[in-house]
Amino acid sequence: MPSVPFKLVGTLALAIALPFAATACGGGGDSSKIVIGTKYDQPGLGQKKPDGTMSGFDVDVAKYVANELGYPEDKIEWKEAPSPQRETLIQNGQVEYIVGTYSITDARKEKVDFAGPYLLTGQSLLVRADNNDITGAASLENNKKLCSVSGSTPAQNIKDKYPKVQLQQFDTYSACVDALKNGVIDAVTTDEVILAGFAAQSPGTFKIVGDTFSEERYGIGLKKGDTELRKKINDALEKMESSGAWKEAFERNLGPAGIQTPAPPAVDR
Repeated sequence: MPSVPFKLVGTLALAIALPFAATACGGGGDSSKIVIGTKYDQPGLGQKKPDGTMSGFDVDVAKYVANELGYPEDKIEWKEAPSPQRETLIQNGQVEYIVGTYSITDARKEKVDFAGPYLLTGQSLLVRADNNDITGAASLENNKKLCSVSGSTPAQNIKDKYPKVQLQQFDTYSACVDALKNGVIDAVTTDEVILAGFAAQSPGTFKIVGDTFSEERYGIGLKKGDTELRKKINDALEKMESSGAWKEAFERNLGPAGIQTPAPPAVDR
């Protein structure tokens, strides 16, 4: 068998190795980008506009964190993260993290990790502006039809605390709000900041009633066990809060809904 020059052997080895190295580095995707999950249908929090751009408080938090991780806005790829799909998106590696009205709960912490919290809110009710007989959660048990989103914390709270309520579960809150507007259901329940965004989008059509009847701690969901990323996100959140960027983002996105700007919550370490 004829001998092969050493230089040629090295060249062949490099040519064979390069495709494998490229595949391992990029994982089949673009390593210079970051994929972030959020809601597409929640005005004031996470909303995809007709021109394809994203807006809302959650979006601004996600962008700030991404920038601190080394990904400016033009390196972000957004992915819709409906409530029932959030854990699956994270576990399958389809997103790096999710910022999408994601309440921190013990049940969810068995599947994913959370950075934050970055916002505290509470569950409330949205009704049509001319409704006067729904005053709070207890009044819903008088044959009222209530809508929430399947897989959400608010839906589970109603099942646990108000089992007599006629609960209907849709895939999105915007679908619930459309059903409320059309008279198909009597009220929508979710966190007050979400309801305020919908109310502000249609002035004079809806109103929020009753006191909040839960405490929700919004966190940033990420893959379970990724302590390094969790620490980096927490560092970014603390910087956003201390710099005043958090307050500016809240007032810009939710101030028009008439919500008083709260103090940002302490990050769990």
